[in-house]
Amino acid sequence: MIDTHCHLDAAEFSTDYRAASALAHAAGVTRIIVPGVSVACFPRQKFVVATTPGACAAYGIHPLYLTQSDSGDLQQLRHYLQQERPVAVGEIGLDFYIPQADKAQQTEFFAAQLQLAREFELPVILHSRRAVDAVLHALRRHPVRGGVAHAFNGSLQQAAEFIKLGFKLGFGGALTHAGSRRIRMLATELPLSALVLETDAPDIAPAWLHGGRNSPEQLPRIAAELAQLRGMTVEELVAHTDANAREVFPGLDAGC
Repeated sequence: MIDTHCHLDAAEFSTDYRAASALAHAAGVTRIIVPGVSVACFPRQKFVVATTPGACAAYGIHPLYLTQSDSGDLQQLRHYLQQERPVAVGEIGLDFYIPQADKAQQTEFFAAQLQLAREFELPVILHSRRAVDAVLHALRRHPVRGGVAHAFNGSLQQAAEFIKLGFKLGFGGALTHAGSRRIRMLATELPLSALVLETDAPDIAPAWLHGGRNSPEQLPRIAAELAQLRGMTVEELVAHTDANAREVFPGLDAGC
């Protein structure tokens, strides 16, 4: 089973990321993609991935971390993409949820990182909170080789546009909450060929954790919830979602 989005290098795992990954592996999660958020965090991220069996890195500058960034960080990102051979560029994108967000700066950095993804022929891991249409617009201007729209919560029409552009859609703990009606509908009605599993640990905890720290070992139970929504077995679901992840992240089969 592949967790396509887990921040195993986050501060919440600072004392026990090895134990968390071991529990996940024992539960059947054999691959974990660890996306980056800022250049300052890349060294820690690199260390965690190197010391975690089955972990793979993606490097990128998250839109909410741009207040800590400058244009020189793009050169540092280029270095990591060139030297570390990650599976993707990410987590990148736009976040217009916060009223004071600098949309111009976010758009500039997003475009620059899409250009880097094109240069290194890598897929991307997208963040698109309250900015789905703007993210789609940027992707049409700067086409890449696909990737994953992480924590997707757009419309069926927007989902169809991502799929046309070669993207899979990430679903995780949010679909386990009865009140997440839109996400549960999307997870049920979208083509199975478009879905991948993720935890976004330590964030977006499933319902049974009651807001506690999420972890990659929760992925099998999240998969079971999705399988139930779609009226299929967990084994059938995971066979499809793992194949989808490997299709969009070819570097997974290279052993990271």
